[in-house]
Amino acid sequence: MLRLNRRTLIRGGLALGANGVAGEQPALGAVADSSPPPWKGAVTFSEDFRDLDVSARGPGSRWIAHTPWAGDFGDAVFTDPQPGFPFTIKDGVLSIQARKDANARWRSGLLSSTDAKGNGFSQQYGYFEASMKVPKGPGVWPAFWLVSAPPTGDRVEIDVMEYYGRAPTQFSSACHVWPKDKSRRARSKLVWTHTRSPISDRWHTFGVDITPITLEFYFDRRKVQTMQCPPEHNRPLGILANLALGGGWPTDQTPNPSALMLDYIRVHAPK
Repeated sequence: MLRLNRRTLIRGGLALGANGVAGEQPALGAVADSSPPPWKGAVTFSEDFRDLDVSARGPGSRWIAHTPWAGDFGDAVFTDPQPGFPFTIKDGVLSIQARKDANARWRSGLLSSTDAKGNGFSQQYGYFEASMKVPKGPGVWPAFWLVSAPPTGDRVEIDVMEYYGRAPTQFSSACHVWPKDKSRRARSKLVWTHTRSPISDRWHTFGVDITPITLEFYFDRRKVQTMQCPPEHNRPLGILANLALGGGWPTDQTPNPSALMLDYIRVHAPK
C-alpha cells in the first residue's frame, strides 16, 4: 500500500459560451475549493489528495490501482503503485504519469474507488465531479468515469469525460449498458462537447448529475449534455480516474512522459 502527502487549492477553467461551444469566459472552474454546486446536496465523498491511500487491488485501501473486474485496457499497462510512479503529489496536485519503461513499454496509472467485491465508496444517484488538467499530445486518453459496484450482473458505465489528445478541442461523455448475458447486445449512447481552445490548456471541472430519470453532464459547472438514465442502473456506482493511452489511436508521437493532473474528486447527495 502506498500513501502520498500534500495538496492545495483549485485552478481555473473555461466556461461554456451561449452558442454551446466553450470559449474564453470567466473561469467558472475556479470556484472556491469547498463550495458545492448550488443545485446539489451534502458532500458524501471528498478526495482532496492531501494524501493518497492506494494499493494494487485492496482490500483495506481507499483506492485500488486496477479496474474492479478482470483485465485493464489501453496501450499502457496500469501499474501497481510504487514510490515515485505512477502516482505523485506535488504542490497540492496528484499526478498520474504515463511513461515508457526500460523495455520501451508504456506504463501508466488508474484509480478505482471500489474493488471486485464492491468494497469501497459507491453511490447510485447524485452529483459526481472532478477537477482535472488533461495532458496534451496524440495518443493520450484520460478519463473520469463510473461503473456499477460490484461489477456483476447487467453493468452500467457512465463516462463523465473521455479525452483523446488527437482531438484537442473536444471530449466525449457516454452511458454504456453491458449485459451479463452475452447473448444480449450492449447498448451505448455517446455525445461530444466541443471547445474553442484546447482542453489541455487549462484546468477544468467535469461532472454528472445522476437521477432516476436523467444523466446531466457538466463542463466547468455548466450543463452541456443530457441523456436518459437507463433502467439497468439499479445499484451504486464506483469512481474511476485514469490516464490510458491509445484507444484505437497510435502512441508513436505521445509525449514521454505524459501526466494527468487531479485537484479533487467529490460526490454530492441528491438534493
